[in-house]
Amino acid sequence: MATAVAVAAGVMATIVVAPPTASAAARPDTVQQGLNALVRGDGPPAALASVKGRDGRTRTYTAGVGDLATGAKVPADGQVRIGSNTKTFTAVVVLQLVAEGKIGLDAEVDTYLPGLVRGKGIDGRHITVRQLLQHTSGLPEYEGDIDDDTMRHRYFEPRELLDVAFRHKADFAPGKGWNYSSTNYVVAGLIVQRVTGRTLAAEIDQRVVKRLGLRHTYFPAPGDRAIREPHPKGYHRASADAPLRDSTEIDPSVAWAAGGMISTNSDVNRFFTALLAGRLLPAAQLAEMRTTVPIGNTGAGYGLGLMSRPLSCGGVYWGHGGDINGYETRGGVTDDGRAANIAVTAIPTDEAVTKRLESLVDTALCR
Repeated sequence: MATAVAVAAGVMATIVVAPPTASAAARPDTVQQGLNALVRGDGPPAALASVKGRDGRTRTYTAGVGDLATGAKVPADGQVRIGSNTKTFTAVVVLQLVAEGKIGLDAEVDTYLPGLVRGKGIDGRHITVRQLLQHTSGLPEYEGDIDDDTMRHRYFEPRELLDVAFRHKADFAPGKGWNYSSTNYVVAGLIVQRVTGRTLAAEIDQRVVKRLGLRHTYFPAPGDRAIREPHPKGYHRASADAPLRDSTEIDPSVAWAAGGMISTNSDVNRFFTALLAGRLLPAAQLAEMRTTVPIGNTGAGYGLGLMSRPLSCGGVYWGHGGDINGYETRGGVTDDGRAANIAVTAIPTDEAVTKRLESLVDTALCR
């Protein structure tokens, strides 16, 4: 969600929650080593991971310090803000409603929200639900127009976010390009609410969270700025030379359907594993979700709220990832059941740190 941040903390603690096997004990654990490296130097204060390997075992890791003020340890599998991983939850609900015949994937936005999506080059009569979920609508982004202090303390109604976005002209004509924009998912969330007559949070809770038994995952209620369960504190600095500050408590309404949820690494792995296994969507809708368009020349592809990324050991993994002030998460799952999700407690100001984080996901899935 926000501008990047990074922090250096001279204190580092590491915990391996799951005991290593005899073979693992005989050699350094590459995931633990990678987490340790992430929090050194100008890295984030803390990093935590959950990895399900080829052997089917889940291992949980931490590194760094969970609270810079007290020096507290990082809670094992602590809750974090999962940012844009929320988009996948939203997309699942939309596609469930498609399967139920309540939403048309290729229906125009105006079918459900007549007259709402309008602006310079923006017309909901010519944008489809599919284009929203795949970021091919051309809708402009709103996030850069909302400063950090406002985001921390102000509650936004979804339509206020659209008002901010539609001050800008369209990025391109619908279907004529690809550009990542959280505005798409605000519109998608409003469609869910119009069709169901219930809040998006209630639909996600009923259709996904409770269905899968994700006990540490929730969509914060309006005005809820805290994180409920044990968690490492999140930190933010507006630029590389700005002072570091605690950004754990924010009003997540600025992210809403695009990035407002809270979870743990293990729950995120369970969610993506269940999704890929067909436990949330019928085969037809899952196939639509997995049909991707290329993201530039990165080798990655974007489906309907779901990303594919190549693995160095062959094949791809599926997931999303997310950034929101205080936290950055990266991870995904493979079709054969491997899973890895890693969170750090600051959005790095140096893109190289994020690249190392993404590389560590690859390491975790390929070892």
